[in-house]
Amino acid sequence: MSIKFNFKDDKFSLDKLELPSRHYYFSEEENYIKLLNIGEGIFPKDKIRTSFKLDNSNLILTTESATKIYPSKKEYGINKIDITIQNGSNLEFLNDELILYKDSKYIQFFNLDYDNSSTFFYSDILSRGRSFEEFDFSKMLIKNVFICNKKKEYIEKFDVCGDELKNYIQRKNSENFIFAKVYMKTKENENFIKNIQQNGFESFSFSHNKKIIIGVISSNNMSNLKLKIMRIWELYRKDLNKEIFNLGKQ
Repeated sequence: MSIKFNFKDDKFSLDKLELPSRHYYFSEEENYIKLLNIGEGIFPKDKIRTSFKLDNSNLILTTESATKIYPSKKEYGINKIDITIQNGSNLEFLNDELILYKDSKYIQFFNLDYDNSSTFFYSDILSRGRSFEEFDFSKMLIKNVFICNKKKEYIEKFDVCGDELKNYIQRKNSENFIFAKVYMKTKENENFIKNIQQNGFESFSFSHNKKIIIGVISSNNMSNLKLKIMRIWELYRKDLNKEIFNLGKQ
């Protein structure tokens, strides 16, 4: 179950498509793709793979709706994402929320290989589950790897049980239970991080070599959290001299 495509000089090519992976491609304003899986979620034993390459190209990519991870007694649902961007390409990848159902098990591998001439914006959202659940998933394992000019720039790994996350929030006595992470590479990272901090987003910092900007946002309201992400994305696009883009999800 996979999709593989590429853009060369902003021209789209679909190399592989296996159901339930699906996509909608729009090119009226900018290259824009919505990813969709039939069934609107990932079931136990599912192995979803998304692979693509941008070469001297620009792409806005999003999911059509929240990604639901269904319950499992034993097997994991697996989502693997492999991306290469090069030769002045720009990727803007905005995920909807991840909803881990009670007793679900989920693994995600995310790999982004980029060069110095390219830029990207990537965001991920973790909800607490369905409205009547509160981090009742069994296990979530995530590995994110960012490679710059063939050298590993930033790696992070999460191995979390739902109960651990629930207890952590209770100990912190926090009202916020929805989390988003944002990863960016701009033309001038040091100037841009000052800009977003001046706009009220203070929880952003650099990777070790300052080649990636990384930030965490939290809220107790999904709409509010997404508005914050949209605001940061707006600042990112403004930095690239791009107009506000409507994802068509209102």
